[in-house]
Amino acid sequence: MCGRYASFREAQDLADAFDVEEISEAARQAPASYNVAPTDGVRMIIARTPKATSDGAASPAQSSSPAQGGTTGDGAASPAQDGAPAEQVVPARREMHLARWGLVPGWAKDLSIGSRMFNARSDSLATKRSFAPSLANRRCLVVAEGYYEWLKEEVPGQSKPRRTPFYIHRTDGAPLAFAGLYAWWPDPSKEKGDPDRWVLSATIVTADARGGLEQIHDREPVVLAEDEADAWLTPDLTGADEALAVLEQPSPALSWYEVSARVGSVRNNDPSLIEPV
Repeated sequence: MCGRYASFREAQDLADAFDVEEISEAARQAPASYNVAPTDGVRMIIARTPKATSDGAASPAQSSSPAQGGTTGDGAASPAQDGAPAEQVVPARREMHLARWGLVPGWAKDLSIGSRMFNARSDSLATKRSFAPSLANRRCLVVAEGYYEWLKEEVPGQSKPRRTPFYIHRTDGAPLAFAGLYAWWPDPSKEKGDPDRWVLSATIVTADARGGLEQIHDREPVVLAEDEADAWLTPDLTGADEALAVLEQPSPALSWYEVSARVGSVRNNDPSLIEPV
C-alpha cells in the first residue's frame, strides 16, 4: 500500500522531468513535504486535450485549469465541458494540478469517503464503481520523490508487532510516477457557477509487491517507468484491459533503507525523515 510519501522538489523541476507544459498556481505553490498523508494536497499530472479555435490553434482560455472546460487527456469531458458542442481538438498537453489525496467519486454525498480511498487495488479497478469510470477516462500520475512502507514483525512476549519504516525511492534518483486515478466532485454547498464548486481528488493504484519489496509489505504502489507513464496518460488508451496491462509492466529499479520511526506521526515533517538510520 502507500499511505505516506515525500514530495519536496520544486514544481518546475517535476514539470521538466515529466514534460509538463502548464503548472496550476496551486501546484506551483504547494510546499515541500517529507510526510504527505491522505487528504493532503498532492501534485498530479494529466494529459489533457484543449479545445481548438476555428483555425485549429489551441485556445488560450482552455489551458489554465481542467475545470475551465475542454477534455481531460484521456478524452473525458471535465465538469465545465458537459453538454458543450464537439469542436476540433489539438494534441494533448500535460498539466500539473493539485488534488486532494483520496478519491471522491462524483456520486459521493460528502468528502469523507476520500479518506478511505487513498489507494485503489489494481485488481478491482475495472469492477468497482468508485474506480471504473476513472480507469477509463481519468488517469493521472501522482509524482513524488519516495514513499514509506512499514515492515511488521512479531516480537516474542509482545502483543503488538514491531513496525520498522523504510524509505523507498528510484535507484537512479529520478522522481517517482505513481499510477493514479482522479475524479471531480461537485460540492453541493456551492452554487453551480462557483469556480470552487468542483473538488479535484486522486488515488494511487497499488498491486502485489515484487522485486524484493514483498519482504517489507505484500502490497506496493504501482511505480511506472517512462514508457509506461506515457502509455498511462495517452488519450488513445481507453479499454480497461489495455490500461490494466500497463500496470503489469516492470517498474524502474527501486532502492530502500530503514528510516526513523518519527515518520509514523504526521506532526513530524522535515528532511531528517528520509535520512537512513
